[in-house]
Amino acid sequence: MKLSRQFTVFGSAIFCVVVFSLYLMLDHIDHSKNPNGERIQNGQLGILQDKIDHLERLLAENNEIIGNIRDSVINLRETVKDGKMFPEGNMSQGDLELLPPAPALLPIHSEDCQFAARTYSKTADGVQMLDVYDLLSFDNPDGGVWKQGFDISYQDNEWDNEPLQVFVVPHSHNDPGWLKTFDDYYRDQTQHILNNMVVKLHEDSRRKMIWSEISYFSKWWDNIDEQKRDAVRRLIESGQLEVATGGWVMPDEASTHYFALIDQLVEGHQWLERNLGVKPKTGWAVDPFGHTPTQAYLLRQAGLSNMLIQRVHYSVKKHFASQKTLEFFWRQNWDQDSSSDILCHMMPFYSYDVPHTCGPDPKICCQFDFKRLPGGRISCPWRIPPQAITDNNVQERAQTLLDQYRKKSKLFRTNVLLAPLGDDFRYTEAVEWDQQFDNYQKLFDYMNSHPELHVQAQFGTISDYFEALRKSTGMDPVGINVGQLALPVLSGDFFTYADRDDHYWSGYFTSRPFYKRLDRVLESHLRVAEVLYSLTLANIQKYGQPNDYPAVDNYKLLTEARRNLGLFQHHDAITGTGKDWVVVDYGTRLLHSILNVKRVIVSSAHWLVLKDKQTYFHDPSNPFLQMVSVHIQARMSMVTVYVTTPKVRVLNALGHVVRAQVSAVWNDASHAAADVFQLSFVAQAAPLGLSVYQLMEGMEPRTEAAKYMLLQDGRQISISELEHFRQFYQQDAAPVHIENPHLKLSISTATGLLEKMRLKEDDSEHLVKVEFVLYGTTSNKDKSGAYLFLPDKEATIYSPSQPPVVRVTKGPLFSEVTTTFTHITHTLRLYNIQGVEGQSVEICNTVDIRGETNREIAMRISSDRNSKDRFFTDLNGYQVQPRKTMAKLPLQANFYPMTSMVYLQDSSARLSLLTAQSLGAASLKSGQLEVIMDRRLNQDDNRGLGQGVLDNKITANSFRLLLEKRSSAEEETAPYSYPSILSHMSYMYLNHPLISMAVDQRSDNPSLTPYSPLSTSFPCDMHLVNLRAIQSKVWGGPSEQAALILHRKGFDCGFSNRNTGLLCTTTRGKIHLEKLLTDLKVKSITPVTLSLMHTHNSDADPQEISLKPMEIRTYRLQLS
Repeated sequence: MKLSRQFTVFGSAIFCVVVFSLYLMLDHIDHSKNPNGERIQNGQLGILQDKIDHLERLLAENNEIIGNIRDSVINLRETVKDGKMFPEGNMSQGDLELLPPAPALLPIHSEDCQFAARTYSKTADGVQMLDVYDLLSFDNPDGGVWKQGFDISYQDNEWDNEPLQVFVVPHSHNDPGWLKTFDDYYRDQTQHILNNMVVKLHEDSRRKMIWSEISYFSKWWDNIDEQKRDAVRRLIESGQLEVATGGWVMPDEASTHYFALIDQLVEGHQWLERNLGVKPKTGWAVDPFGHTPTQAYLLRQAGLSNMLIQRVHYSVKKHFASQKTLEFFWRQNWDQDSSSDILCHMMPFYSYDVPHTCGPDPKICCQFDFKRLPGGRISCPWRIPPQAITDNNVQERAQTLLDQYRKKSKLFRTNVLLAPLGDDFRYTEAVEWDQQFDNYQKLFDYMNSHPELHVQAQFGTISDYFEALRKSTGMDPVGINVGQLALPVLSGDFFTYADRDDHYWSGYFTSRPFYKRLDRVLESHLRVAEVLYSLTLANIQKYGQPNDYPAVDNYKLLTEARRNLGLFQHHDAITGTGKDWVVVDYGTRLLHSILNVKRVIVSSAHWLVLKDKQTYFHDPSNPFLQMVSVHIQARMSMVTVYVTTPKVRVLNALGHVVRAQVSAVWNDASHAAADVFQLSFVAQAAPLGLSVYQLMEGMEPRTEAAKYMLLQDGRQISISELEHFRQFYQQDAAPVHIENPHLKLSISTATGLLEKMRLKEDDSEHLVKVEFVLYGTTSNKDKSGAYLFLPDKEATIYSPSQPPVVRVTKGPLFSEVTTTFTHITHTLRLYNIQGVEGQSVEICNTVDIRGETNREIAMRISSDRNSKDRFFTDLNGYQVQPRKTMAKLPLQANFYPMTSMVYLQDSSARLSLLTAQSLGAASLKSGQLEVIMDRRLNQDDNRGLGQGVLDNKITANSFRLLLEKRSSAEEETAPYSYPSILSHMSYMYLNHPLISMAVDQRSDNPSLTPYSPLSTSFPCDMHLVNLRAIQSKVWGGPSEQAALILHRKGFDCGFSNRNTGLLCTTTRGKIHLEKLLTDLKVKSITPVTLSLMHTHNSDADPQEISLKPMEIRTYRLQLS
């Protein structure tokens, strides 16, 4: 086979390309089976399901490739004339210096170590959630009418001096997909709710309403006329309609990554600014299944002053109610002052529906949900229906309702009371508006006209409530100046949620893991596309406009991808808790956007690497680049491409030969493909840059072939037809060893699983044992489902019926052991690289449990670390939360969400598992980590979904296992912990791999030059979250500005900084942007709030960016 003349452009921008190229194939699925082109809904669903099934088959066929999701795929043509790869003078040498050698010891500024090393001091009146969990017994006694609480009593004269102020807040909770798809809900329900809202609020100026999901609101806005839009603007100006939170969705808070949480918030707020001029003040999150302080921080950084949460463990709610701490200032664990504080209200009862929001007795509150009047479609389960309010019954009804309001107010510290009035998809019909608003208005009129009742009741928005609350406590109207009546300060999180009994919602941390992985792939691609697009626009302004660059088309593709990613952050999407066909709809949107975002990357990278910009041409049907990455630090990383011959040489931009490894592509456990091979080499990428490598056919001593050994049941088996590769043998059944400059692994020949790890830095050996385990579901009536994890007992060890095939690969650039079990293909890989990628073990598990019944499969890692009952999981990839495994809780309660990492430690070392997808994790015994990788459940768990989880896909999970020697013994009681710089970087390499794009090298091709926009790496602890083009206010395309979003990571210096291979330093959080840029200039830079709603007034030098540890900041940036 001939290798087509090609060269490959590598970006230091950041992706996952195997899955990617498989997605590309989806576009070629044959839709010709339906000759009439009928677009029946089932037909469409069928096509979507076919797409997903097809993807699944592709994944199965390629499970070797998928096992290393970082690999990129290049299709090489077979027939090309021999001869030189590059025509004379066609490859620009540029002035590119390849990366300098990394220092042996990472230069860290001593001041930068103080943040993580400071001693912990608890605030005197503070509430720390770790202490609350220690304190509570988590018993569940019957509390009377308030089942999970207690009896509430009051004296009639308590409000004589200060009347009770009641705000009834009408709301309609609109899930952007759950039991129906987003579009079906919009068509059947949401558009009618919003249309009726305009009419019904205008009928009476005392009526109020809040709305939160901009995904729905924007779709409706696009479909209404200018007259209706003006009516909406008037309702907002008069304060009758309030937009709460204003994100694209009401996001899940467990499985979401902070990149996507920010992105959906920016998308919503930018839409509001452009169309309504609205700036939300208050967060509203009534349905996410547990709450994260990360969301509190992001809302505060966006300029919101208040927030509300609802789904919190019933024992915590009861405790807070008894202590009157349901309203508090939520402060970040890591915050040393009050800069992150946001005023938060926790709803006290079981649900956000009307029976659980007026007061403690749902039987009574249900009688005040006037949609349930006799004759309607829904009734009260307590069998006492509401009565329409008349002159005859208004006195008794008002006093009954007021009794509930008074009891509820006894759980709070002020005389201002919140009573939400709504439920899922409420207020669809005009009659419902009249039933609720007219009957409540009669009750309010009665209450307010009887001064002896000492109550003032009215409709309000959520911000009306918070304004009155702040006024009553003498607080600053928006800020955090606490006033005389201090509310407590709380730090910590609200996982894991239980709504009753032992029903812990830890199942959804893993449910539908295929889509949780897909979400990360889109995040990574979108980030690269955003950055390259913004840089291309700035470059085009500098060089003059090429007429051909599709700036507007690309902006449309970016906007659609932002919105599809935003939609998937919804609390029934990324959670894996939607109906099968709804999940397929989300998945199709994600796939579609990955393909589109790739087009943006390709056209932008094409423009940036062209030496002569005049030669740019845009031909969407024949993209110039077939596949490119965005690290703001320089990096060296392994890149793998597919080739059609093992005889290949790789040259860098200076024309020097680069060392490479050729490996076999395996069709199954023991059969290699004869016509395709993997070519791996270490690529060097400048910060935010694009590098150019060329591949040529021909014998090359620096390109070496891997060698192989196959084992089964501890015995060696020979491989037939393994042309081009040597086999090797070992004499006895001793463990297999693979090693690199940093690590040596011992792997059992019988199971193919890791048993020991040796650190070469100090030649210490550590027990690190990998196993797979299985959970069943309980035999009780309530069983595990999409939301709940209700295991039958402790896990049992997975032992397949036949012994696995163990395949050992050894090569100059990487070595790996792949073990093929019935349900899992497990790969351990070591990169032979000095630096970040060589310091950790890469683990890939491809899981297939499609034949199982009520099974959950987990990976367990046991070590000799003496971690006792403490371990650490991250929250949203943003911060780390210490955890304590508690014997007083059921097993399922000790699982927590893991978005980016879980680790445990003792005084001498830390063992971290970094992950490329969100999953549920636990440490059930000292020294042990456990991650649930997939779950297949045959029944519904009675939370409204109405189905089990039986749509499992073959799913690839990727991890990095990192063992670090530890010198700083942080206090075991501190409520915070930080990864090392190496851990942060390893996570970035895992989630943002280099990607490659191939260019067919014909003689008439224009010459390419590496692109390097930064003169030096950003500081090691600085992360570029995004560089996001901002939409023009005048037209639909981009403006000349971009949002530069930066995060300064907190890190622990108590770990070795030797041989990290990193080419960066730390600079106390300061960056001088102009000095970093090579050819672009900063035209203007303005500090703004996170989502660009407000501008910060600052006297500081605008060119110098300065961030405190953990801070996320946004700047409005214009480059030229």
